Amino acid sequence: MEWFGRSSKSFDFAMFSASHFVILAIFFIISVIIFLNRKKLKSEKWRKAEIGAAISLIVIEITYHIWMIVNHSWTLKHSLPLELCNISLILCVLLLLTRKKIIFEILFFTAVLGASQAVFTPALNYDFPHFRFFHFFYAHMMVVWVTLYYMWAKGYHPTFFSVLKLIVFLNILLPLILFVNKATGGNYWFLRHKPE
Repeated sequence: MEWFGRSSKSFDFAMFSASHFVILAIFFIISVIIFLNRKKLKSEKWRKAEIGAAISLIVIEITYHIWMIVNHSWTLKHSLPLELCNISLILCVLLLLTRKKIIFEILFFTAVLGASQAVFTPALNYDFPHFRFFHFFYAHMMVVWVTLYYMWAKGYHPTFFSVLKLIVFLNILLPLILFVNKATGGNYWFLRHKPE
């Protein structure tokens, strides 16, 4: 199961490689499909799909942590779900399960500014068909797609007060992230230095 194992030369990821362009194409195509079908997606019959999407995100994230443990790479310094994209994934699951607008208001900004940027400029070492490649892009693209789905199909929209809520949310988290970085020597939120 090399595709699930540790890094090897055959899995070195290169930005804007063929596999990355395929991912970007899928990202744009699904986004367009959501927009074009926004009226059909208003139906309550999609509620089961929302729950299924939430479960899929939980499962793939748990699998990712199992992968890190199996490969002896899980550490407090790198593996806690404290990056903005990890937090966005948690918010995404909560939004899918609860449909709370306040969650969307925060997720909108972290998804558009964080997860979408990660899709275009991924900090990733593993290329197709490694498990980490699938995990990284599935998790990040789903965060964006779910946000677009709730905006285009469900009529959720950010407001000026959403920005204020985001600022409060981030400033509540910031001391925690700074403390964890200092205690573990980590670089969560890239607050200590830029990614390599």
